[in-house]
Amino acid sequence: MKQMQRVIKHNLRAFLAVIAVTTAIGVLWIHHNEGVEAATVKAPRFEVDPNWPKPLPNHWVTGSTIGVSVDSQDRVWTIHRPNTVEDNFKAADLKLGECCKVAPPVLVYDQAGNLVKSWGGPGAGYDWPDSNHGITVDHKGNVWIGGNGAKDTQILKFDNDGKFLLQLGKHGIHNGSNDIENFWQPTRIFEDVSANEVYITDGYGNRRVIVFDADTGRYKRHWGAYGNKPTDDKEPPYNPAALEDSAGTNKDASSLKNFSTPHCVIVSKDGLVYICDRVNDRIQVFHKDGTFVKEVFIEPKTLRSGSVWDMEFSRDPQQTYIYAANGVNEKINVLLRSTLEVLTSFGDGGRGPGQFFGCHNLATDSKGNLYVTETYTGARIQKFVFKGVGPVEREQGVVRAATR
Repeated sequence: MKQMQRVIKHNLRAFLAVIAVTTAIGVLWIHHNEGVEAATVKAPRFEVDPNWPKPLPNHWVTGSTIGVSVDSQDRVWTIHRPNTVEDNFKAADLKLGECCKVAPPVLVYDQAGNLVKSWGGPGAGYDWPDSNHGITVDHKGNVWIGGNGAKDTQILKFDNDGKFLLQLGKHGIHNGSNDIENFWQPTRIFEDVSANEVYITDGYGNRRVIVFDADTGRYKRHWGAYGNKPTDDKEPPYNPAALEDSAGTNKDASSLKNFSTPHCVIVSKDGLVYICDRVNDRIQVFHKDGTFVKEVFIEPKTLRSGSVWDMEFSRDPQQTYIYAANGVNEKINVLLRSTLEVLTSFGDGGRGPGQFFGCHNLATDSKGNLYVTETYTGARIQKFVFKGVGPVEREQGVVRAATR
């Protein structure tokens, strides 16, 4: 009997030990899962397509690729700066070798990455920009182009094949941020189809967004930061430390009373206007009449050229997300539109697929795929294939294509 009792006690101790170990493992597993959950977020997911676009014909090469737009047929339009192609990369044009030649400024690709159309450059009846900046294809297929050269004070409108239609502004003439006839280094054009209007951020020289009738080019309205009348007063350089109090929390930023570099504008289906004030590291939101709604700073310690270079909506009906390019930190931030919180980011500096050097402009197609152009000597466009919404890490790094 005593022997049996000893066996029972021994087995009971072993059983209790197993339960304790199992419980501890379970607790550790729960904590691990909680940690994984805390490190991820639900957001759009992408993979780079390293084979898009296909090589250009005619030994063509591109310079700083400074604009992108997707038309109603899901064709991808880009504009680049031919004068930025290095001499060592255009030997054929210089009659010093076979490779290469500078491509026309406007290049159009189909969904497979084939070049299907090209045109652009100086011509009769209009002033082609000295430094191309931005391209927008409207819902009628017309093409709007801006420029940020020192004397680029005009916006051009062409039909789909490059036939000149309209010029707003006179090249080389500008009279400040309240001039309603001319621009000064305008940056991006956005079409509001519902109102038949185009919004133009203006720009490197001026400090405003300005709105015109999309058909006639008739002036409608303009405004500056916080919805105020813009001024051209000299502003102190952006100082992120001035935005924090002694505890390191954000203070009122109204001292930044003007836009520094209004670099992009997008208008949502529910009537909100989003403007990226690039060098001031912020996004400001307005109603269509210019009434200020709110602002948010994105990576506010980013210096040099700032943290918000361009923005684009996700393609779901609610436009739940905003993609925002940061060409200093070389990544794409994914924001929840309702709060402008940065949910996740992807990308890194470099020359390989999925890396960036000067990620400058963004566009999406009807399938939700994202196209990113690069300025400086990045000089290219990349396609990021939309893989649905799901859990992703907050800092994804380079989003490579899945191994097949």
